[in-house]
Amino acid sequence: TTRLERGSLLVGGRELLSQCPPEATLRAGVADAAPGAAFLGARAAAPSSRHVFSLGLLCRGWRWLSLFKLKIWWMAPKTGADTAGVPAETQMLLLEKTGNGVEDTVYALMLPVLDGDFRASLQGSPENELQFCFESGDPDVQTMDAVDAVFVNSGDNPFKLMKESIKILSKIKGTFSHIESKETPANLDWFGWCTWDAFYKAVNPVGIEEGLQSLREGGAPPRFLIIDDGWQQIVNEFKEVDGALLEETVFAERLVDLKENDKFRGEACKNLGDLVKKIKETHGVKYVYAWHALLGYWGGVCTSSDVMEKYNPKLVYPVQSPGDVANLRDVAMDSLEKYGVGIIDPEKIYEFYNDQHSYLSSVGVDGVKVDVQNVMETLGHGFGGRVALTRKYQHALEESIARNFKGNNLICCMSHSSDHIYSALKSAVARASEDFMPREPTLQTLHIANVAFNSLLLGEIFIPDWDMFQSKHETAEFHGAARALSGGGVYVSDKPGVHDFNVLKKLVLPDGSILRARYAGRPTRDCLFNDPVMDGKSLLKIWNLNNLSAAVGVFNCQGAGNWTWLVEEISHVPTAVNITGHLSPSDVESLEEITGDEWNGETAVYAFNSCSLSRLQKHQSLELSLVTMTCEIYTISPIQVRFLSTPCLHLLRLYGCVGFILVNGARESLPVNLKKTFV
Repeated sequence: TTRLERGSLLVGGRELLSQCPPEATLRAGVADAAPGAAFLGARAAAPSSRHVFSLGLLCRGWRWLSLFKLKIWWMAPKTGADTAGVPAETQMLLLEKTGNGVEDTVYALMLPVLDGDFRASLQGSPENELQFCFESGDPDVQTMDAVDAVFVNSGDNPFKLMKESIKILSKIKGTFSHIESKETPANLDWFGWCTWDAFYKAVNPVGIEEGLQSLREGGAPPRFLIIDDGWQQIVNEFKEVDGALLEETVFAERLVDLKENDKFRGEACKNLGDLVKKIKETHGVKYVYAWHALLGYWGGVCTSSDVMEKYNPKLVYPVQSPGDVANLRDVAMDSLEKYGVGIIDPEKIYEFYNDQHSYLSSVGVDGVKVDVQNVMETLGHGFGGRVALTRKYQHALEESIARNFKGNNLICCMSHSSDHIYSALKSAVARASEDFMPREPTLQTLHIANVAFNSLLLGEIFIPDWDMFQSKHETAEFHGAARALSGGGVYVSDKPGVHDFNVLKKLVLPDGSILRARYAGRPTRDCLFNDPVMDGKSLLKIWNLNNLSAAVGVFNCQGAGNWTWLVEEISHVPTAVNITGHLSPSDVESLEEITGDEWNGETAVYAFNSCSLSRLQKHQSLELSLVTMTCEIYTISPIQVRFLSTPCLHLLRLYGCVGFILVNGARESLPVNLKKTFV
């Protein structure tokens, strides 16, 4: 059990924290099935809307992995061993203490959560204390007591620990759901195309049709389309600002109407409905999503708009938490703080979403990608606080989705605040990191590491969306291989006619479907506490399961970029680093899910790029070397004795999946599901 006694916090039989102050509290026994599950809290001397409580000193021998909000919108990973290094806005702290062997290793998990109208986050102090911040975001919402602020649990398997903990939390809190209880959007099993990097805000009907046609003619037909930012009617009310300052007002632009802008009303198409009908009939698109921000647009809605008047909008000015500005400031928030946000009356927000979504549904749109979600945490003053306001908007959004679209067709984006994460009752898909940025060469390896680590937490509540990429890009193979392991959707943002079908055909079947892995792709256990971007020696391994096999992708992310959580300016010169590592079938967690009772531990391991086939026992390993920005994908198939004599006629190769067509009549003796499944 987890115990707080004589100034020490004991977790999994080990001392985790020492010198715990007397104001720290522990509520143990919160889950019968998990005796280690408990909540840490504290009591202050006076009420306030923001407290910083000490929990004590981290004991020697523990190393940690933090998922923290690098920017207001996005989490990033950081590893270390000293408490002072735990960054502000930490939303997950996974700790490991090794013993004499693997069996003696203990993992502790600390999840700062939502407690009533308050939200907790962890941070280290210069005095090497572990602290938690407890804040409401509204000066009028105050408390002295943090009761269930930081969830603590322990175990011997970090992945099972995370899954068990999120399930326990979802039952106790009742404000969010585990991913297993949510409806999976059908579009995830189909290849997609997003208009963003192809056009940015210049998206238009002609370009959309050209992009769909060129992909279809090349043999990678998109069945899923996202019409990203650029289709709405917006206004910039700051045109009198001189040219030097005009650029910073872009993020303060506001929505004036719920219908499409003039680009989508003309010769190319009569209206949005005409375009959607045409692309579904002509290009075989099954699902069309439209983009909008949680508040309508980046700067919210125009308060003087006749259309918006019914929603009682008003202009408010965001106030960021000290934690948000302790890491990296964001240019969008700087703009919104200066020019304000047109916020809709919380009592009218469902009506707003219902009007927007009912219109989109009426013209054939199937779902929405909702962006800029974390802005809500800065608007809580006067509305009962950040937690209450976020939850009001999130639940209204989910109810509108359920009413207006046939499936749970919602992608949440820029939504990594725990206010949102722990308010997601129905939302099943969320972006896992900062955008794919094709023009930023030093961010490519960071993107892969970021999405994999963030999926440790996000993957228990959402299906993580690892974002689009471009197939004709110098990093296309690197990104494409990662998307195949992600367990989420696969879509690109290619410009029309600018494609590499050699890459796409490793991801997309001729009918436009994809082979999606079973879980969220996550780092292997031996990678969890290493820095795969900057330590100069560690490879990143990402594991997942398919129906009848497993896959491990090995990526060299070293030398190509720096983590941007190093706030000081560091000029980076990309270098090519060759790193040697090891791959083992035991890197795959829960391999027993796809093995039979008589499996003796032997596997066939196929390397996708080198086309090499090895035969390994579960705990054996092979050596590999990779240079910066290269990867290898291994398909790991448990060998069943009855299949050993079956010859192979043909090999169908997709990232992470190796499909064998069997001959000599052996196919007829196999189970039905094996006949039609890539093994």
